[in-house]
Amino acid sequence: MSKKIYVDFDDCLCETARHFCKIAAEQFGKNVPYEDVKYFNLQKSFSLTEAEYDQMMIEGHRPEVLLAYEETPGASEVINSWIDKGYEVSIITGRPSSAYDPSRLWLDQHGLERVRLFCFNKYGRDSFIKNSEFTLELEDYYKMKFDYAVEDSPAAFQFFDHDPDLKVNVFDRPWNREVTLPGDNFVRCTDWAMIKQNV
Repeated sequence: MSKKIYVDFDDCLCETARHFCKIAAEQFGKNVPYEDVKYFNLQKSFSLTEAEYDQMMIEGHRPEVLLAYEETPGASEVINSWIDKGYEVSIITGRPSSAYDPSRLWLDQHGLERVRLFCFNKYGRDSFIKNSEFTLELEDYYKMKFDYAVEDSPAAFQFFDHDPDLKVNVFDRPWNREVTLPGDNFVRCTDWAMIKQNV
């Protein structure tokens, strides 16, 4: 039977937070080592003002910056092995829909041409295009069915509450280590090899 798998983009497929550490240091002199990024809320992790945070997010979502993010080791290899088995993989990102084109290009450049990409309005961002074939509002997302998920953000765990049978692989990151996982269906994974074993 074909398995359906949800995969988050940032800090599951690519090393986004490591890049934001560089941006915070270069633009604002905030030198926070990656291992000290204790909050998914980067404004809080880097002690930024609202204006500084907005500036950092604009910088981090410029197309050439998005394309430069390094792949998390093993991600494309494992995902392609799933697709080869006939599994259906959907990349569900909280990035604004303005980031769709460079995000799609990044996937294609990393050998992930066969995955579907959706921008899911996880965090109520303003720059979100409504009623597009690649965007999801909550009601759209809840119509989708998944067997497994790969996610790093504690803020996104709420989106799995509706399906107690969903097995969630929590990609181990500094900002989720002190979070109590919501249920037995959540398993902490340190790398893609471990995620592959679980699926």
